Amino acid sequence: MKFAVTPGLVVVSLLCGSIAHAVDLGAIGPTYGIAEPHLLADIERRLREKERSGELQRLIDEARTRGVDAVRQPAPVAGVRATDTPRTFYVDPSFTLDRNIVDASGRLLFAAGTRKNPLEVVSLSKRLLFFDARDRRQVARARELMSSYEGHVKPILTGGSYLDLMKSWRIPVYYDQQGVLTRRLGIRQVPALVSQEGQRLRIDEVVLR
Repeated sequence: MKFAVTPGLVVVSLLCGSIAHAVDLGAIGPTYGIAEPHLLADIERRLREKERSGELQRLIDEARTRGVDAVRQPAPVAGVRATDTPRTFYVDPSFTLDRNIVDASGRLLFAAGTRKNPLEVVSLSKRLLFFDARDRRQVARARELMSSYEGHVKPILTGGSYLDLMKSWRIPVYYDQQGVLTRRLGIRQVPALVSQEGQRLRIDEVVLR
């Protein structure tokens, strides 16, 4: 019996021969051990160095001071200035639901697209008074307004230390964190007094004496 030798068989034969008779050629170039330090070990080493030098305690103290300062005196609300031209305007607090509101059993309470005014459900129990406690004129004006409304005013700061003011006035003082309320109400000048008139909010940006 005769066998025909095809080019394909020659290629397969050469490949098999190469695999069967592999030769260790040795290292082509110089080799080195892994020199990179272990990440956690390196971090621990650096922390120990900072601890020995006292730098770690300094960093801890600075972080603690920044945290206390942020609580005692939050960042002032941007875009709000002391009143130079008094103005009065009105705001409709109504909003439109962007999704269905259901109860715990999944029953629909309010459908998406429903427009609702929260003042129809709950009234504003106290006037809201926004002012910057860093400005002595505004603090004095706020005291006058609170006295004229016999304390039925909720003080809300746009700057300064609410903790210091609470200690001085011995009443709760609030802060408009990140200017959420002033932006929602369109307040650009302070002191600003917010009161309810019917189903609207009246905002008076009050003149400084």
